[in-house]
Amino acid sequence: MTRPSTPDEPPRLAVPVGPSVETWRAMTPAARDAFLDEVNAALSDPRDAMSEGRPHKKAKTRAIDLLGLHFKAMGRSIYLAEELAVVYPGQVSFSPDVMAVVDVPQPDDDERLAWVVADEGRGLDLVLEVLHHGDREKDLVRNVERYASLGIPEYFVYDRAQQRIHGYRLSTPAALRYQRIVPQAGRYRSAVLGLDLAVQEGTLRFFQGMSELFGTDDLIGRLNGMVNSLEAKADAEAARAEQESARAEQESARAEQESARAEQESARARGAVGGLRAGVLAAFEARQVACSDALKRRIEGCDDPAVLQRWLLRALAATSADDAID
Repeated sequence: MTRPSTPDEPPRLAVPVGPSVETWRAMTPAARDAFLDEVNAALSDPRDAMSEGRPHKKAKTRAIDLLGLHFKAMGRSIYLAEELAVVYPGQVSFSPDVMAVVDVPQPDDDERLAWVVADEGRGLDLVLEVLHHGDREKDLVRNVERYASLGIPEYFVYDRAQQRIHGYRLSTPAALRYQRIVPQAGRYRSAVLGLDLAVQEGTLRFFQGMSELFGTDDLIGRLNGMVNSLEAKADAEAARAEQESARAEQESARAEQESARAEQESARARGAVGGLRAGVLAAFEARQVACSDALKRRIEGCDDPAVLQRWLLRALAATSADDAID
């Protein structure tokens, strides 16, 4: 998002045009780095970040977190970046809020200074812009024409100010103009991601079928809730064991001590296993994933904590119970 300079502010740097493929390949590594430094300097005006604020930043990072976790759980690669410079040959460079390229790994130690089409051999698959206090004409008019002309298959705008989504798609790879994506029941389908986008309760959300994608914070919160529930069940088991121990004390102190220790160990084991079983079923229920009676009996009949833990982790991401229970 950009805003014009005021008379008291220094002028903005001109954003460089990407060199042709031939010129880029003929450049030395030092010349390429110098060009990308110039691009990033022109696209990194701090006045833009100040004008957008934290809500704009939060929406971008949350989208990347959700998509990254989803594709990882699906066993697919996707390259995601926030405000990374993008260089197309012969075009003015730009830095979208969120860019995505499917089937490209996301390295932990990514050293890219920019997405250079001449190096990568392909352009972007999807762009998401978050419109908060920025230039509406830029995002809703100029970028619609620009991204279509570059052959970017899909373009979405999360209009945070108006709490709505604008979706655009190329009808064919050779098309030079976008067609609007018509929402279905308030959801905008992304063929690139295989997901639906929607605005609910003031937040941009992603769905796979009827299941909503969860981010890192959501999963941590749910896991903490499950752990607290397991601890509560363990406490209840411990309380019952103490009552039995008190009654057994009347018969024999030594026998009561041995019995209490054995009962406590058994109670903790049963409580942990039972809690894990309940956690697996609760995860399916919370995510509205159907679980057949046969799978429920299998879960309830499993006594192996390691297996139940594995099923619980899978249940938090799987879209079907059959995929989670091996």
